[in-house]
Amino acid sequence: MVIIMRLTQYTDYALRVLMYLSVKEGNDKTTITEVTTAYGISRNHLTKVIHHLGILELIETTRGRGGGFTLAKKPEDISIGYVVRHMEEDFFVVECFNRDNNNCILTPVCKLPAVLNEALQAFFTVLDKYTIADITAKPEAYKEILGL
Repeated sequence: MVIIMRLTQYTDYALRVLMYLSVKEGNDKTTITEVTTAYGISRNHLTKVIHHLGILELIETTRGRGGGFTLAKKPEDISIGYVVRHMEEDFFVVECFNRDNNNCILTPVCKLPAVLNEALQAFFTVLDKYTIADITAKPEAYKEILGL
């Protein structure tokens, strides 16, 4: 049996942007248009992702003519766990993880949150072991697929 923790499209796009920048040669700035064309994804969504990655100082952005974005750190210095933690809005696996909107009557006696929290911590322990460089270890294959 495979259990999947679903990440948002927002986090997926963030990881894809970082992967794209990781395999792109040189220090040339990348544009949103390049990335949306390569992946066939929404410009609107990607604009928000790029802004957030800039706030996290994972990419450097330049506005205006000749603008674009580049990695602000080496791919081997960008942890997958860090990206996921900071791009996702929350990790409310079940209702009771959200203290503000928890209506579950079992909360006072239930041990499920502790078990799920342990699993969530294990999930991040694994993600923290890997970097953008690790997941783009064969850049030539990525370049071919992305048209770089």
